[in-house]
Amino acid sequence: MPMLAEPSQRYLPFKPVPFPNRTWPDKVNKTAPIWLSTDLRDGNQSLANPMTNQQKTRFFRHLVQLGFKEIEVSYPAASDTDFQFCRDLQNNGEVPDDVWIQVLTPARADLIKRTFEAVAGLKHVIIHMYNATSCLFREVVFNNDRDETVKLASDHTRIVRELAEQYAASHGTSFRFEYSPETFSQTETPYAVEVCEAVKKTWLAGEKSVWADGRKEERIIFNLPATVEVATPNCFADQVEIFCNSISEREKCIISLHTHNDRGCAVAAAELGILAGADRIEGTVLGNGERTGNVDLVTLGLNCYSQGIPPNLDFSDMFSVIDTVTECTGLPVHPRHPYAGELVFTAFSGSHQDAIKKGFEAQIQREKKGDKIWSMPYLPIDPADVGCTYEAVIRVNSQSGKGGIAYIVKSALALDLPRRMQIAFYKVVQDRSETTGKEMTSKDITTAFRQTYHLGGSVYDGRLVLKSFVTVDIRSAAPSAVGTPDLSPDRSRTHSRVASLAGAVVEASPDRSLDANLPSASKRLTAKVLIDGSLREISGEGNGPLSSFLDALQGDLGITLSIREYTEHAVGAGSDVKAATYVELIPPNVDAKDKTKGGFWGVGVDADITASGLKAVISAANGYLGQSPVQIPDDA
Repeated sequence: MPMLAEPSQRYLPFKPVPFPNRTWPDKVNKTAPIWLSTDLRDGNQSLANPMTNQQKTRFFRHLVQLGFKEIEVSYPAASDTDFQFCRDLQNNGEVPDDVWIQVLTPARADLIKRTFEAVAGLKHVIIHMYNATSCLFREVVFNNDRDETVKLASDHTRIVRELAEQYAASHGTSFRFEYSPETFSQTETPYAVEVCEAVKKTWLAGEKSVWADGRKEERIIFNLPATVEVATPNCFADQVEIFCNSISEREKCIISLHTHNDRGCAVAAAELGILAGADRIEGTVLGNGERTGNVDLVTLGLNCYSQGIPPNLDFSDMFSVIDTVTECTGLPVHPRHPYAGELVFTAFSGSHQDAIKKGFEAQIQREKKGDKIWSMPYLPIDPADVGCTYEAVIRVNSQSGKGGIAYIVKSALALDLPRRMQIAFYKVVQDRSETTGKEMTSKDITTAFRQTYHLGGSVYDGRLVLKSFVTVDIRSAAPSAVGTPDLSPDRSRTHSRVASLAGAVVEASPDRSLDANLPSASKRLTAKVLIDGSLREISGEGNGPLSSFLDALQGDLGITLSIREYTEHAVGAGSDVKAATYVELIPPNVDAKDKTKGGFWGVGVDADITASGLKAVISAANGYLGQSPVQIPDDA
């Protein structure tokens, strides 16, 4: 059957409660609520394959580890399995002294008694009783009028009170009482208050203590469930504020909320309900529950955290949370699930990636000055705070931009690429991504970078490979630096020079940069170079190592190139510092001033700054050469 052209013929809109004096829109939340996890009860009953007691025990232990102090563990009268789980918790000493166990029971005398038998001997127990109060349930499901519904709730509260007094005395258990006017969000709000007033009067009228130590417990928990979410969150917040303002002896009441996600607004409804006066939230970790689920306590907790409010729950190891939930429930976590999904801290879009890259750079600079406040485009919290690495923050596909790719190269290889080199490598990655039609992982990108610029060992060597070199000052005819197989001719001079680059990117005339103490020097460089696997010695002259090397490439190999752009920076620190050098080479037919006409980029990394520059030239020369044959001059 197709959707209706006029849905009002079948569906009636929710009628909000008139409430012009609402105050919750002007409130600001400053503290986390009391949390109750109902994963083991409400979450479990919604599973196609309910958890075994072994799985529930694992889940319970993890909830305790996360910091939950109130945990609803079962509906003991519903099945022998649920009943036995309560007994296992008691018999095996699973419950810490500061954790309250909550169990659910309907307002039926026989089931209430069975519930108390299940929790006998546990130290702290919340008995959670409910009955439906909405007009729909009163008339259609239970055939009760308003007075009969009030009496049902009040009479069974008296049974709970009497049994709590007995078990506190006989088994040393301390009790609290929670009452839920089920379907509260569909119940006339004044009537919900009426029912709860009768329940409160009955509960507080008890003469004996329900605490093992004999003290009088004067607070009752009223849980206001959006059993089915039927309206916008602001309507629910109005209902909560009206209830909080109307219930007598408010100081003796803990107002709890249990929002479901039928309209996709459970988180918003819970947060606005807290502004409206609620003290406590019931929900599940990652939102499992009947139909579309319960409110997600991970999202609520980390929403607090992102506003600087301690959530009093520890989600610093999100992967263990995900593992526990998925393995115990058999339910997957959506990759876009807030805070927990695989892709929630990931940017594929080029503009997003560029903003995040710049954000990280700015964050680092602020933190160096002592400002620890997190302020990051597109990332409301630091992924590291929930145990995630930064590697997955920027991922690349055909929609990604140069900023994201540059971020990955910098994160993985510590190379801060010049902007125009970012553009050049972006085209390489985009071509590969469009060819495969798939995402490029961080490993894919770094491999592509190494292959393109022949960086990172012999496996990535190009057709030209620099093996060693010697430079000679022509004026004195004395070697100024003698290359060794690892291309580190003078480490004492080199470390001093590279250390001066730390924290800075230098753009300068390459030969003046490399020969700062010899501004008018004339050099001769002799190098051993592999050419398509054959070793050949080449030599050239210039005012520094790079110009001499370019002269050698032209004179001995017929490769005519000049430098258009040169950049360098330090990699690492201390005794492990290295220089990273970037050059853009252009052939004679390209105007050096017209940067719209692309050149060939290269990168070199070495502990010796001269060697890093020469490696960068070889890297760029390989890009220029491609598969073209090397034209060695006849007189070379």
